[in-house]
Amino acid sequence: MAIGVSAVLAMVVGYVWYGPLFGNKWLEVIGATTMDMEKRKEMQKAAGPLYVVQFILTIFQVWVLAMIINVWTNVSGLEIALWVWAAFIIPIVAGGAMWNNDSKKVAWTRFLLQAGYQLVIFVIFGFVLG
Repeated sequence: MAIGVSAVLAMVVGYVWYGPLFGNKWLEVIGATTMDMEKRKEMQKAAGPLYVVQFILTIFQVWVLAMIINVWTNVSGLEIALWVWAAFIIPIVAGGAMWNNDSKKVAWTRFLLQAGYQLVIFVIFGFVLG
């Protein structure tokens, strides 16, 4: 139950994070514009199956984190989630932000947006699973 709740919460947070909260900044980072409505409609049509795949990947991610929390019994779920975030998520997000042709400002913005989202959901995962 906790794994499913965590996965659903990750999708909700993602909707808010990359929508009303930081949606315009994210569009700027990926090089899209709010004026490009035709392209945006195309992306939305193709997004349905991607949401399903993302949900399945998130369930797997949370399940593995739950296994780690279950084994590492002398530490809180939140602390374990933060260690996993720092050790595994941050290097991956940083690599994705560093190794492209973006300007330094755009690379940092991409990194902060993605790392921030991941931090929020891993805090949620840690609380729910702990």
